[in-house]
Amino acid sequence: MEWQGGRRSENVDDAGRGGGLGRPLAFGGGAIGIIGAILFYLLTGQVPDVQQAPAPSQVDPRTQAQRPRSAAEQQEREFVSVVLASTEDTWSAVLPRQARIQYQPPRLTLFEEAVESACGFAQSAMGPFYCPPDQRVYLDLGFFNQLSRMGAPGEFARAYVIAHEVGHHLQNLLGIQQRVMQMRRTAGNREDANALSVLTELQADCYAGVWAHHANANYKSSGKEQLIQPNDIESGLAAAASVGDDRLQRQSRGHVTPEGFTHGSSAQRVSWFKTGMQTGELRSCDTFGKAGVRL
Repeated sequence: MEWQGGRRSENVDDAGRGGGLGRPLAFGGGAIGIIGAILFYLLTGQVPDVQQAPAPSQVDPRTQAQRPRSAAEQQEREFVSVVLASTEDTWSAVLPRQARIQYQPPRLTLFEEAVESACGFAQSAMGPFYCPPDQRVYLDLGFFNQLSRMGAPGEFARAYVIAHEVGHHLQNLLGIQQRVMQMRRTAGNREDANALSVLTELQADCYAGVWAHHANANYKSSGKEQLIQPNDIESGLAAAASVGDDRLQRQSRGHVTPEGFTHGSSAQRVSWFKTGMQTGELRSCDTFGKAGVRL
C-alpha cells in the first residue's frame, strides 16, 4: 500500500500502555466481559453497568506512566490514521449518495493489553472490536503481529481489519444493528442468534470491500498515487479467510461445528469481501436478504 503521503485522521486516540488505565489491569471482581457486554447491549439496547470493576486508581501509580511508542509502533499508528482517514473520505462521499444519510465517523482508540470501553473491559486477546454505545473502534497494534502469524501478513490485511470494524459503525448509523438487536430478543435459540451474528459480520466484510473499491479513487483525486496496489488484494482476502469460524474452530478444537459459527466461514468472508470490492455498492451487501431474513 502507498499510504505514506495520505491524510491523517484526527479521530485516533492513543491509550498506549498505561494511558489512563494503568498496568496491569485486573479483570475480576464482578467486571462484565466485553463479549458479554456487547451481547447485553444487542439484546437490551442498554449499556451495562461496569462500575463494579476494579478502578484504575487501584493500580500501582508507578505503572501509570505512559510508555513512549517505538519508531515501529509510531509508524503503525500513522498507518492506522491514514487508513481511518481513507474510510472517512470514502463513506463521507458514498453514504449520502447511496443511503441518503450523512456520515458521522467513529473514533478509534489504540490500546495495549487492556482497555475500558462503554461495552466493558476488554483484553487484547479478544481482538479488535467496535462498541456501539460509544461509537468507537478499539484496536491493539499487537493484533497485527497475530494476523501475520495467522497467515495474513501485509498492510492491506491490516487495513481490512480496520475497514471491517468501521463497517460495524456503518451498520450502527444505518439502523441495522438496532433491527438485529430486536430480532435477537425474539430468537428461538442460540443457533438462530448465532445465524444473525454471522450475517452481521459478513455484511461488515462486504462493507470493507466497498471501501476498498472506492479508496483508490478518493486517494488519487487528492493528487497522490493509488492507495491499494494490485498485489495488496490477496493479503486482504487472506485476512478475511484467516478469521473464518471454520478455520479458527479447526485450529482450536480440531473439528468444525457450523451451528456454533458467529462470524462466518472463511469462504463466506472472502466471498462477501469480494462482492463489496467488485460492486462498490452498499445494496450488494444485503447478507440478510440473501439468507431470506427480513430486517
